[in-house]
Amino acid sequence: MPWQYKIGYLIGQPVGISLSNGQGTSGILCGTSGRKLLVMEYLYQAQFALKQYNFTMIQDINGFPPCPHQNRLY
Repeated sequence: MPWQYKIGYLIGQPVGISLSNGQGTSGILCGTSGRKLLVMEYLYQAQFALKQYNFTMIQDINGFPPCPHQNRLY
């Protein structure tokens, strides 16, 4: 399935994004605007940035999988 069809299901979710140049990024998918993905990314400490990625830069996008069931630590 082309990655563009995944956008509607992934808005508001944590995603991993593969870029065409071989790099990748992750963050919360906030939506789209003018053929750009809007992604809230963590920078450092308590700072976040809303970044924009042109559709032409994107190779694929995937939601994060759920955490495996683990015993609670007390």
